[in-house]
Amino acid sequence: MATDVSPKDRFLTVYGRKPVMEALADPALDIDKIITADTARGPAIAEIRHAAQARGVPVTTASAHRVKVLAGNGKQDQGVLADVVAPRMRPLDNALAEPRPPQRVLLLDGITTPANVGMILRTATAAGLDGIVVPRKGVASLDPLVVKASAGVAFRAPVLRCTTAGAAAHSLIEAGYPLYALDSAAPASLFGAELPARAAFVLGAETAGVGDEVRGLVTRWLTIPMHGGVESLNVSAAAAVLCFELARYPAR
Repeated sequence: MATDVSPKDRFLTVYGRKPVMEALADPALDIDKIITADTARGPAIAEIRHAAQARGVPVTTASAHRVKVLAGNGKQDQGVLADVVAPRMRPLDNALAEPRPPQRVLLLDGITTPANVGMILRTATAAGLDGIVVPRKGVASLDPLVVKASAGVAFRAPVLRCTTAGAAAHSLIEAGYPLYALDSAAPASLFGAELPARAAFVLGAETAGVGDEVRGLVTRWLTIPMHGGVESLNVSAAAAVLCFELARYPAR
């Protein structure tokens, strides 16, 4: 069932004076609004206000506490944030209800390192995947660290939002998506596996792997063959292998 789109499912919130200024300086980005703390002063804030005015971006003022809450990072917001429109970001349930729902999607489960999330967004978008499910809980927030790691691709990545990885797994299964997951001990190799045109691929936490809430729902486990005594790959590297293997065989 489609759900109403909340602001958090439409924008990526960028905080900090340098990231906000960089967003304003990028003509490819559509910025909905900028919010500054009523205590924010200095040349950098003045420069942000001037740049926003030149682009026609509204600037509002809120209490310092409110800015910290909206940014979700009280130590690094520096009294300013910007809501940047992410045109391909939407709720998972809405995407599943579309006339042409996404075919192959990634589901991030427990990946808390921003650099890994950012690199996965970049790789999956480059490989042409239809969606990357990024839960609001249990996964690194889509903040400036993720944007930086993605080299800005996070703004235009096909991000699908949901509450938790477990809730996403249930929604995907109900919509007819089998769940595949990677595990070094799995008996079947990713390479040459018969993969359906519509499926979801779970990427688990950097150390713990796929969480218990999702693990029991996995349809099939696959492995990336390792050599030279290497036990496993970093999750972002494994994601790259997976995504471009899917790109090689888009309709097996």
